[in-house]
Amino acid sequence: MATATESNILEAQPRTPGSKNDARRVRSGGKIPAVVYGAGKQATPVSLDPRQVSRILHSKTGYNTICDLTLAGERSKAMIVDWQYEPIKGSLLHIDLKRIAMDQKLTVGVPIVLKGEAAGVKQEGGILEQILREVEIECLPADIPSSIEADVSHLVHGKVLRVSDLPRSEKLRFLTDANQPVAHVVSVKEEVVATPEAVAAEAGAAPAEPEVIKKGKQEVEGAEGAEAAPEKPEKPEKKEKK
Repeated sequence: MATATESNILEAQPRTPGSKNDARRVRSGGKIPAVVYGAGKQATPVSLDPRQVSRILHSKTGYNTICDLTLAGERSKAMIVDWQYEPIKGSLLHIDLKRIAMDQKLTVGVPIVLKGEAAGVKQEGGILEQILREVEIECLPADIPSSIEADVSHLVHGKVLRVSDLPRSEKLRFLTDANQPVAHVVSVKEEVVATPEAVAAEAGAAPAEPEVIKKGKQEVEGAEGAEAAPEKPEKPEKKEKK
C-alpha cells in the first residue's frame, strides 16, 4: 500500500472570470481555465499550465496527489477534485482545485488493484471478474494511498472477495459498505455450434409441410387454355409489436 508523499507544483495565474469566450481565449493562449476554492476562502478563477496538470493526473497517485499550489506569491496545499476533457480531441477544458489542510481528514476514492492469479482461474478455468474498482476512504491527506492492493490468489469459483476482505490500516477508515463485492470468479459458458451435418440431419428429420393450393379463379371464361387470371395480392400480415 503505497502512500502519496511526492509533492507536485502547480503554478496558477489569476484570471478575470467571464463568459465562455473568455475561457476560449485562455485555452487559445495555451492555458487551462480553473477555479481554486476551499479553506474558508472565496473561489478564485485562475489559469494553469496543461503540462503540469497532465503530469499530475497521469502520475502514480493521480487525482489524489497533494499539490503545492502557488498563487499570487502564496503557496498552499491543494488537490484536483474535478476535471473536464474535450470529447473529440481529448484536451483538458477545465480544472477544479480544492485547498486542503494537512491536519484535517479528507474523503477520497482510491482504486483497488487485484494481485495474484486466482485459483479458480488457474485450476478451474474460470474468469476473474472485478466488480468494484474504487473504494471510498477517510484519512489525513498525507496518508492517502495511491491504491489498495487485494490478493485474489485464494479465490475459487463461488467465493467472493468483499470490501471487508481488503487490507486494513489504522490510518484509513473505509466508508464503502463492507459487504460490497469486489471480485469473484465466474465460469466460462461454452457456446455449442451446430455442425453442417447436424443441421442437415435435423432438417431431414423435420416433416415436410403439405403443399397448399390457393383457392381462386384459374381460367378466364370464354378463353380455354388462356393464362390464369392474376391473383389479387394478399395483404401482408401485421407484425406483432414486441
